[in-house]
Amino acid sequence: MYHAGMSAPASWLLIKPGWKVFAADGTEVGEVDETIGDENSDVFDGISIAFSALAQPRYARADQVASIEQGAVHLGLSHQEAAQLQPYLQPATSLDIKPGDHGGMGEAIAAETRKIESGIVEPTQSHEHPFNLFTRIAHLLRRMRGR
Repeated sequence: MYHAGMSAPASWLLIKPGWKVFAADGTEVGEVDETIGDENSDVFDGISIAFSALAQPRYARADQVASIEQGAVHLGLSHQEAAQLQPYLQPATSLDIKPGDHGGMGEAIAAETRKIESGIVEPTQSHEHPFNLFTRIAHLLRRMRGR
């Protein structure tokens, strides 16, 4: 509940990587790694939390978020419950090849390979998977910049 003297409540759309995440008792559990939702439909699904610099992020559903204020997300979970959150997995990806592509499948695959090699996207995955070390390092750097 919002009281005078507290920071004003904030929208989930304002959450940034690097914001502090607190358990219900006020202890810090980590930092926001990503905000998960659909901005176009204003649907908030939850956040992924980095419990330490390079740890696999963990997922807190929107209904586990008690409040949001500038620079901080407060969970409705105890510190122990937060520590038991499930790992946040990267969603499955797919290569989208449209029937009308003039370059053909070979050109589409070559273009996708160039993106992967340049670091723009990760390789195509057919199922959810843990974040690899390089992705966790990239997220750490993003959290550091997000403050």
